[in-house]
Amino acid sequence: MAKHTKHTNLERRNNDNFASNEISILGTNCNTISNLVSKVSSKLSNYKLAYFDASHAKEVEENRLSEFVFHHEGNVQITTAGNVNKFQQRLDFAQFDYVFINGNHYQGAKQILILDAAKEASVLKRLAQLDRIQFIVKLTEDTEYFSFLEEKYPHIKNIICYTIDEVDKISNHIHNLIQEKIASVKGLVLVGGKSTRMGQDKSELNYFGKPQKEVARGLLENSNLETYYSVKNTSENSQEISDKFLNLGPFGGICSAFQKDPNAAWFVLAADVPFVNDEIIQLLLKHRNPSKVATAVKGVGKEFVEPLITIYEPKAYPILLQYLAQGYSCPRKMLINSNVEIVEIADDFIRNINTPEAFELAKKEIQELK
Repeated sequence: MAKHTKHTNLERRNNDNFASNEISILGTNCNTISNLVSKVSSKLSNYKLAYFDASHAKEVEENRLSEFVFHHEGNVQITTAGNVNKFQQRLDFAQFDYVFINGNHYQGAKQILILDAAKEASVLKRLAQLDRIQFIVKLTEDTEYFSFLEEKYPHIKNIICYTIDEVDKISNHIHNLIQEKIASVKGLVLVGGKSTRMGQDKSELNYFGKPQKEVARGLLENSNLETYYSVKNTSENSQEISDKFLNLGPFGGICSAFQKDPNAAWFVLAADVPFVNDEIIQLLLKHRNPSKVATAVKGVGKEFVEPLITIYEPKAYPILLQYLAQGYSCPRKMLINSNVEIVEIADDFIRNINTPEAFELAKKEIQELK
């Protein structure tokens, strides 16, 4: 008898305990931990980083008023009430490439162990938390491994070890850990739009001897991207993703792709931009910035980015859903108001072909370019 399930089994983001990518630092006092995080963060300033810690204040009154203090340089200081909740923390940290955790207070999915002779008892108390040590840091060259560490983990001396002053080496190791978890890119060709002005399905138009949707898919597959068609209707085709967010146009197609695989970045390409070529696809991939919400093209003469020639990172998904919750289903609006890497190209390459007259002119131009 099939097991009854109350809720739909959705594909989930590959999260750690509190963030999509995290590491806890433990084994020494909190000041040493925060100082190390500060030094490493300055070396890795091209990433978006966060530090998760606990307050050391002895007596704190519950906040009756949540305060959000903004500074014109772009900083915001928030004081509010709340408890640690892994689901809320994952939302709060969804936009960060890496989250450092003070392991003296919270357990991280991965760990950096600092060997500090003065904190042997503290390490013993948290021994069970040391299940995925990435590397070890010694306060001094002659700091000894604790005997209980060697008993519990016989191969612990084989783990890479640095001294606390080797900030460059530590930073480079963390850089590699961040790189390991950067999402792969998949392709999404948007088809099945209403094509009201064209009078027929724009994805089926023939500019190059075959339907344009096949040309667009080929462009993405030429860059070794596993590519799908985004379709409006329910589909059993394994190469298609049917809309789960209905009547939202391209916005719904993008969100449906993330529902299928929230751990991938999605290179979204419309089927009505026939002048996009391999060079543009390669240019966008070359300038991809996974630390930002998306990497998008913008015509040099245009005011805004083109949302349907864009690589959307996994961190874009929760933002898209937040816009949907506010009643907005325009991907361009989300991109305009988010931290996006912009690649400028000539306007001619990103022309949308929307009418029969424009189609005939575009087809003639393409034939002349051959």
